[in-house]
Amino acid sequence: MHRMIVSCAVLLALTACSVNPVTGKRELTLVGEATEIQMGEQNYLPMRQSQGGEYDIDPLLSDYVQGVGQRLAAVSDRELPYEFVVLNNSVPNAWALPGGKIAINRGLLTELGSESELAAVLGHEIVHAAARHSARQMEQGMLLQGLVLATAVATSDSDYGNMAVGGAGVAAQLLSSRYGRSAELESDYYGMQYMARAGYNPEGAVSLQQTFVRLSEGRRTDWLSGLFASHPPSQERVDANLKTAAALPAGGESGEERYRRAMAKTMAAIPAYEAYEEGRKALADNNTALALQKAEAAIQQLPDEAHFYALRGDARLLDKKYDMAITNYDSAIRRRSEFFYYYLQRGRAYERTGNDVAAESDLEKSLTLLPTAPAHLTLGQIAARRGDRSRAIEHYRVVAQGEGEVAQQAQSDLVRLDVGENPGNYVQKRCDPGSDGNLVVSVRNATQLPLRNIAILVTYNDGSLQRQMERRVSGTLAAGAVASVATGLGPYAAGSACPVVISNAQVAE
Repeated sequence: MHRMIVSCAVLLALTACSVNPVTGKRELTLVGEATEIQMGEQNYLPMRQSQGGEYDIDPLLSDYVQGVGQRLAAVSDRELPYEFVVLNNSVPNAWALPGGKIAINRGLLTELGSESELAAVLGHEIVHAAARHSARQMEQGMLLQGLVLATAVATSDSDYGNMAVGGAGVAAQLLSSRYGRSAELESDYYGMQYMARAGYNPEGAVSLQQTFVRLSEGRRTDWLSGLFASHPPSQERVDANLKTAAALPAGGESGEERYRRAMAKTMAAIPAYEAYEEGRKALADNNTALALQKAEAAIQQLPDEAHFYALRGDARLLDKKYDMAITNYDSAIRRRSEFFYYYLQRGRAYERTGNDVAAESDLEKSLTLLPTAPAHLTLGQIAARRGDRSRAIEHYRVVAQGEGEVAQQAQSDLVRLDVGENPGNYVQKRCDPGSDGNLVVSVRNATQLPLRNIAILVTYNDGSLQRQMERRVSGTLAAGAVASVATGLGPYAAGSACPVVISNAQVAE
């Protein structure tokens, strides 16, 4: 404790010391509560969008989960603007953002057996928020990556569930990383305290962890990529929960029948979502016929689910049946009007038909919900076609910072559009003395495209006069390749200022 107080004093200029409202321990904090709450609020919408959107097929279930969460939040150790949402995602998972923004996936709800087990999950996540576990993860991410959460932008070109977004791009990575052993034990312990205070049977947390340990031994991939990635189960946690439960008052509500009633509609929909997931897997394998078959089966069972129509639209888009794709995205949007993916895909379909006006409208709408690489790339291409060079470059640069096929396409498009105006952004230079002591300039093609007509402009002193001399790199310089140009000017001392600018370059196509 003494060392912690000393550390707080030493770092006071950069950070602040505070007492953790859950544990009572003094700890260093990088941001105040207002900033912490703001971090959660800024990332809550993009995080929800990136992970399937809200599960709105059964509004009563969402109300039920919100009620259980608020019942626990009312007895927690920290007042925060708690919110609880059910996400339309089959992967078993739950997470908490700073400031009390908490989500649980449909795929985890279908694995629970009682309201007390639900309370155990939500109580655990409440502690992660209240004890600042999730905030500390985000703080570390901000320091390590040099990012403010609200400024990162999507660069993934994979399925929407994996698209990094805004602040959620950083947040999603951090929330899928493992909480430390102490944070998990702490959240289990205090979460059970909240359960008991709220009138729930804390044995629900014991049975929940026992189930998690059993499932982890089975190594189901959906669990390994979901909850277990960030909340690793262990026998140690089971034993700790048994000990905690023994010290708490016996009894309390289990709510098994109440939970069954609340989950009835969602449990009945499991086969429809299973068909949907099989359809998405078929689509990833370019098997559009099977994807369409699975989409039809899902729609027959649950015609109100918009995701199923989007799957059918994706299959039509892959088959280049753009008008049919648009019709299906229309159906999805009529059923769920505020989900980014439907607008993104309809915009891409419109662009393929040559309707840039409709495409741009849909793609811009998608960006307001979730910034993604495909939307920025397509908007850049549309802007380039109409001659809006600055707007195109703006979109391309956002995407070009990332990885994957979409990022590579953006990088290539950016080079083609901008290398003539700003060759120095794409060709690197280095100055060294040659064996004769004169200046030798090395140039490197920093793009993924071959370049030609690369020219350098050397500024040098000729007596009392300052002169310039241009030299050209002969032939084509391949992507990543380096060429040397002997200028004959000197003597040049190593480490001196490099008196060279890249004055010209063109894509060799």
